Amino acid sequence: MGIIVVVAIAFGLFMDNNSGKNNNDLSNNKLVESSRIAAINKFENQFCGNNTNPNSNQYVTEYVLPTRCEMPLGIAVDNNTSKVWYISTKNGTLGSYNIKENRFDQEHTIPIWKSRQNPIDSSQVWTVKVDPKNNNIWFTDEKQNSIWRYNNLLKTFEFFNIPGISESFGTTYPVSLDFDSSGNIYFVGIRSTSLWFGNIKEMKNGTSDGISQIPIPLQGFAGIDPDLISTGSLVVDENNNSVWLSMLAFAKKGIIFKYDINSKTFEVFNLPLDLSSPVGIALENNNNISDLWVTDHGTSIFYKLDYSDRKITKFVTSEASPRIFGQNSTSEELAAAGAPSAAYTLPYWIKKGSNGSIWFNEHTGNKIAVFNPVNMTLIEYWIPTQNALFGQCQPTNAKNCGIANLLQFSVGNNKEVWFSEWSENKIGRVDTDKELPFSVSSSEKEVTIAKGKSAEIKLNLKMTTSSSSSDQTINMIKSGTFTATGALGNSTGSFSEESFSIAPGKSKQISFIFTPSLDLKSGEYTLMVGAENNAISYLKAIKINII
Repeated sequence: MGIIVVVAIAFGLFMDNNSGKNNNDLSNNKLVESSRIAAINKFENQFCGNNTNPNSNQYVTEYVLPTRCEMPLGIAVDNNTSKVWYISTKNGTLGSYNIKENRFDQEHTIPIWKSRQNPIDSSQVWTVKVDPKNNNIWFTDEKQNSIWRYNNLLKTFEFFNIPGISESFGTTYPVSLDFDSSGNIYFVGIRSTSLWFGNIKEMKNGTSDGISQIPIPLQGFAGIDPDLISTGSLVVDENNNSVWLSMLAFAKKGIIFKYDINSKTFEVFNLPLDLSSPVGIALENNNNISDLWVTDHGTSIFYKLDYSDRKITKFVTSEASPRIFGQNSTSEELAAAGAPSAAYTLPYWIKKGSNGSIWFNEHTGNKIAVFNPVNMTLIEYWIPTQNALFGQCQPTNAKNCGIANLLQFSVGNNKEVWFSEWSENKIGRVDTDKELPFSVSSSEKEVTIAKGKSAEIKLNLKMTTSSSSSDQTINMIKSGTFTATGALGNSTGSFSEESFSIAPGKSKQISFIFTPSLDLKSGEYTLMVGAENNAISYLKAIKINII
């Protein structure tokens, strides 16, 4: 008992002499813990899709992922197995959805994934690809500065270190990869100014063996801070044994490169200043001549680069929907409420579809779109999820506003397009085989107009017989390459009818009167005119010559 009393007295004296220090330590610990919990809550509220729902409309179906807070990004349709593969950038798992059985398969844990231990981190995986020769799954990994291969037969992962690193950012941030005709890989990184080559026969698990670096000539970026220069994406042209890639100093300078694999030389395509943010690229092969389709992720513009004469033909999405800002209003009403009168839709990644079609996602436009270069039509599918944390809501307490963060997608051979919603814990599917409720056509393909004069463009809107009552409220829409957002700028354009209802199977002719402003620069532009309902927009591209 005496010993206990002595110890108790000694402990009491110690506490008395150090009570201030201990109280401070306790207070600091509580503050640190409180800050940590607040940071985790903020992260999860913003990126985990905690309260998300599997929304749908006539053409888009969403699926909530089986595990909490996956933050999916890269996604790939495997046509051989009828599966859709995706990566959880937060939890470090490879998952798949079985299209035939309409269910998620068991997810596979990636062996090394640092963000699993960090509650407010992820490792961005922008690209997931199916090896066309062996049906293996390849994907990029930001934080581990690596490329991964999942052996679909053995159910094993292989990890390939990139033998280079950015001194400023700590990773090359691999972002895009593609295969050549021998199954070798080419890839690029956001924080790397090199093209990388992986010799498949020499690559070994856990090493950098077989991976070599090909420096890209950067003379076109002279005078720009090297830390601002990043690589967008690449695509291998097997027909011409070359690699195309995009590079940008965001909003400052954009360049397209073509690397000749045989001669090991680069061909440089400098882009105009108003197209300074090229990211997505896709090939269009015509008689062994490869033209390029590019998305500009700093505007609402996508364009075709003609290889033979280096001509650029611009196209543009529809203007950003008022729904993104929380209102079903006109651009004038939005501006009065404090929302931007016109906003960028930011076309992001672009990929080939069937019959020469070109698919791309509109990052802040909250749509996925397909352009047909033959009949010059653009169809945009609205994504039925909106997150107000990623949008300029007007008023600020609006509930139905924002975007779904559709950041990556994949085109399958089964007339389906699959996409990821990074901050919503979902993947989604666009049913491209389903008949559209209406179409828009015009006999006009090219119009020449003098500044200050007006021209009439006649459009024919035709409803399909299968359209439902919800499809029949139509709003006419227009946009053009006159500005970076698709707005007409100082030029004016009006429809003979702006909004109306029309019965299934019926047609209606609409006139569009366009008057280019006196200060519009002479030259070639593209006018996009069409119609929309709550689920889709349908636009016709018409060449406009301003004299």
